[in-house]
Amino acid sequence: MELLIKSSSFFRPSTFLVTSRASRLPIPQRARARFLTRAADKTPGSDDSVAKYGSARVRFAPSPTGNLHVGGARTALFNYLFARSTGGKFILRIEDTDLERSTKESEEVVLRDLAWLGLSWDEGPDKGGSFGPYRQSERTTLYKEYAEKLLNSGHAYRCFCSNELDKMREEAKSKQLPPVYTGKWVSATDEEIQEELLKGTPFTYRFRVPKEGTLKINDLIRGEVSWGLDTLGDFVIMRSNGQPVYNFCVAVDDASMGISHVIRAEEHLPNTLRQALIYKALGFSMPSFAHVSLILAPDRSKLSKRHGATSVGQFREMGFLPEAMVNYLALLGWNDGTEEEYFTMEQLFSKFSIDRITKSAAIFDVVKLRWMNGQHLRSLPADKLTNMLGEHWKNNGILSESEGPFVNELAELLKDGIDLVSDSTQALENLLSYPLKSTLASPEGKSVLNDNLSEVVESILSAYDNGELQNALDNGSPGWQKWVKSFGKALKRKGKGLFMPLRVLLTGKLHGPDMGTTILLLHKAGNSGIITSRANFLTLEERIHVLRGLDCKSILEETVVDSSSVADVKVISH
Repeated sequence: MELLIKSSSFFRPSTFLVTSRASRLPIPQRARARFLTRAADKTPGSDDSVAKYGSARVRFAPSPTGNLHVGGARTALFNYLFARSTGGKFILRIEDTDLERSTKESEEVVLRDLAWLGLSWDEGPDKGGSFGPYRQSERTTLYKEYAEKLLNSGHAYRCFCSNELDKMREEAKSKQLPPVYTGKWVSATDEEIQEELLKGTPFTYRFRVPKEGTLKINDLIRGEVSWGLDTLGDFVIMRSNGQPVYNFCVAVDDASMGISHVIRAEEHLPNTLRQALIYKALGFSMPSFAHVSLILAPDRSKLSKRHGATSVGQFREMGFLPEAMVNYLALLGWNDGTEEEYFTMEQLFSKFSIDRITKSAAIFDVVKLRWMNGQHLRSLPADKLTNMLGEHWKNNGILSESEGPFVNELAELLKDGIDLVSDSTQALENLLSYPLKSTLASPEGKSVLNDNLSEVVESILSAYDNGELQNALDNGSPGWQKWVKSFGKALKRKGKGLFMPLRVLLTGKLHGPDMGTTILLLHKAGNSGIITSRANFLTLEERIHVLRGLDCKSILEETVVDSSSVADVKVISH
């Protein structure tokens, strides 16, 4: 017997009757109508996807046993984008058959993180729908009905084995073969079965796997995938405690919920064999399968906690934006065929296609994610970004106020150097700091010292004492530019010879944002009254006081001595 099972892109009308040799269990008429009728609302969708795949019904089915891993979030996103691109439905189903590990708290965390990402489901445990309930723990009656169908049709049998199972596993292991059930209950007589039932012996339901043949699917990402049926033994679908097994639940749920496409991680590919056999035995039509590559760490090992944050909740707490997470996750195994990397959710709706999902593993790069977050952060409306930064600065004790013209100018000046809102703390502290002496003592500062820096210091002090510098700063950018031009002309300096010493002496640093804007803001900072003592900020007046005591010659001599000492050490070390 050879089973050539190919996945289909649509459920045909006849597939709404779940058939077997024994009986037929029709899917409820209301559910059937809901599945057949395309949503009346104008959901964004790609015309190409709609034409090729129809109005899809897809699902994301997390197990509530922990946090939402970025791999699971990527799977959810791909399902969501495919549903929206085809004008279809995105279903959330909770797979909580692992009663010992599943918790309500974990379910709430998963739902919260999906909502934070902006993935809105059309049906689910909190929204209901015609195909509910949407928790596997609430669907036990349905699983038992289908298990009985398989039993009655001969596709399953009761297995009363216990001790001999371990023996079979050990024997298979010694022969380096997959564990295959070879016990007596595969062909037990009715009398033997009744005898055990009367004794109250616990039993499982085992699915009867054909002993020969091949099962094939056409995966939308991986192409044709096949399995030899002789590699799989009869497997359990219902445990002795009455609880259904994962693969059985998934097959029944996907079919009874009208799922047209199963998009999931490639680690589930081996499960497809068991699920496909259950589909066939119950008369279900196969959905289309698309198995997405794994997400790996930069060292190409499986992404785990040892690589840092791995859950959506952790990245949310670190300050990443949901828009950036969605954009980055979409690019882990998908692209639109161009060099473009920045996408909004709306753009992804129109561009996403399963055809563009790659087979190769995706590498999770936090550095790239930070960059992506910076792109989305700077794309926010100016008032929203300013509010976020202002609140952060106030909450961190640098500013006493979170809004106002001064805060607006700070945000505008610093935003280009910030990838996360949390970066803005260091950015503002750097802006307000005045590490003049350490800057001049640095190797790079030596060239500034050697360029007759004392001449510039004397001229700045003179301009301050006669009020020219303050007047220039009070008149904003035009006043500053006019003064700088006059200042350079008087000293016969221009370009780097003019701007570098000015930057160093007034900001204390060799590099930073635009010099003029920075110095104007520092002047305003001294008059704003909202800089707290935590910032250790020096006003313009206090910086001038430092310059009065600056001995450029001594600093230069110290740097020469330090350089000589380093050179001596290097010679000795050789």
